[in-house]
Amino acid sequence: MKKHFLLAGLMFLSAITWAQKKEIKKAEKALDALKYGEAMAALAEAEPLLGAADNNMKAHYYLIEGEVLMGQANKTDYNKLKSSAESLLKAEALNSDAKIAEQLALAMDKLRIDLVNGAIGDQNTKNYDMAAQKLAEAYNVSKKDTSYLYYAAGNLVNGGKFDGALKYYEQLLDMGYSGIHDEYAAVNKETGELATFGSKNERDNAVKLGLYISPTDKKTESVEADLLQKVTLIYINKGENEKALAVMNKARAANPDDTNLMRSEADLAYKMGDMEKYNKVMGEVIKTDPNNPELYYNLGVGAAQLGENEKAREYYLRALEIKPDYSFAQINMAAMILQNEGKIVEEMNGLGNSKADNKRYDELKEARKDIYNQAMPYLEAATQSAPENIEIRRTLMNIYSQLGMDAKYKAAKAQVESMENKN
Repeated sequence: MKKHFLLAGLMFLSAITWAQKKEIKKAEKALDALKYGEAMAALAEAEPLLGAADNNMKAHYYLIEGEVLMGQANKTDYNKLKSSAESLLKAEALNSDAKIAEQLALAMDKLRIDLVNGAIGDQNTKNYDMAAQKLAEAYNVSKKDTSYLYYAAGNLVNGGKFDGALKYYEQLLDMGYSGIHDEYAAVNKETGELATFGSKNERDNAVKLGLYISPTDKKTESVEADLLQKVTLIYINKGENEKALAVMNKARAANPDDTNLMRSEADLAYKMGDMEKYNKVMGEVIKTDPNNPELYYNLGVGAAQLGENEKAREYYLRALEIKPDYSFAQINMAAMILQNEGKIVEEMNGLGNSKADNKRYDELKEARKDIYNQAMPYLEAATQSAPENIEIRRTLMNIYSQLGMDAKYKAAKAQVESMENKN
């Protein structure tokens, strides 16, 4: 009697298995015909029977479900693409059948491409949050492609989502991610443009077909310094300066000659108010690029903040020596000269009417004129290098008035009024 009962049980299981296979095959056939609704209906019939199925049959079910969802997504519906990824990953975890594994690999590669291309489109329209989600999902589908996580973090930074970006960057640091990988390239025979390929095999096949020529292999450069720099900047934005400093010290120790990191360290010192360190690090940066006017200008700003006006003057003049039409250096030179006017005016206003006071007033008046005459050439040059800056012309208008330069005053006044009317 027991044997008869067992046989009946086996027959019952066999019937379930047959029903499952039938519905999955039906779904697969509908999928091939791009009838996604019909395929989903067949899968819905098979789903209640999954509990009794073996792992390979479950894997086949989730594979078809993943492909149907991908088809329904039509490369644009992120929620369906995400659901497709979940189904395909379930199939991967359950499967041990070589035939299913081959079909699964093709499906996952197609999904990865859809996600990445979708992310590129979102990035181009500045939908950074969605681009990041798609790239992170592409990473989940293909864990070997860690660069997707790196680019997902970059999109979150662009979108101002610093906490999310930091999570990905820290994950990458824990992995020891450097971004170094083999890059396979060849020249498009028709256009003459260099193209990169996803794999050596893909590139070699394109060359064999005669579509590409001059194949080259190379290793990409490390992005470790950039990654550490971005983590530092996120901490700075979050106001967590001590964490930023710890990461920066680690980054500089690993990449002591990296100019971008030097600049980031200088920026960090500046934001933390450590102007002494700022000037020291900027001095290191100058040695790597001695003919960069921007570096001298930045050193000038740092020196001025420390009250070292003579040093600031030297740096601004060096910047102008390299780039004579550098408007920022011209304006800052003029501003630094004119800042002495305040004390003179204050003293003039405090004088009485005695003979000695009148004499001192005349002396101060001449000193004020001297300041105006020193600043004027820099401001006049700045009107050429920064013609849209109305404040420069307003300042000049005032200087011309104080110096009794009527013709120049009238011309400057007319220019200011014209610029105001445009706005």
